[in-house]
Amino acid sequence: MRLAMAGAFSLVCGIGLAVGTLRPVSGRAQPASVAECGAMSTPQLRTTLYFGLARPKGAAVSELEWQLFLRDEVTARFPEGLTVWEAEGQWRRADGIVDHERSKVLLLVHADDAASRTAVRGLIDRYRQKFDQQSVLWETARVCAAS
Repeated sequence: MRLAMAGAFSLVCGIGLAVGTLRPVSGRAQPASVAECGAMSTPQLRTTLYFGLARPKGAAVSELEWQLFLRDEVTARFPEGLTVWEAEGQWRRADGIVDHERSKVLLLVHADDAASRTAVRGLIDRYRQKFDQQSVLWETARVCAAS
């Protein structure tokens, strides 16, 4: 994704802080406790990934290519479920020009464990490699989830 990560990250963090839902996730952060979530929900992570569809050279990532990536890479790693929607990204490049790009946004709610974090990083690495992307914007927040 050809996006200025600092600007987009600032926007995402600003929105998250404004509504009080974004908390940092790191190896030292403590997971949400069962007491915080109550009896009706469980502590989880919500990870949102933003996949740009433009390639530096050649045609954009097609819907068929995306669907195959979703089936073969995403669903294989997160078979419990996911949500995807289309978006239009916008950011200011280093030269000051505002650029736009069609995107797919992927929302995952998953356990806060090493296997899930490895799976998320694997998705990002695979997408960047497969579709010649510079980056994939992502954010993670601790949430309480119930189904």
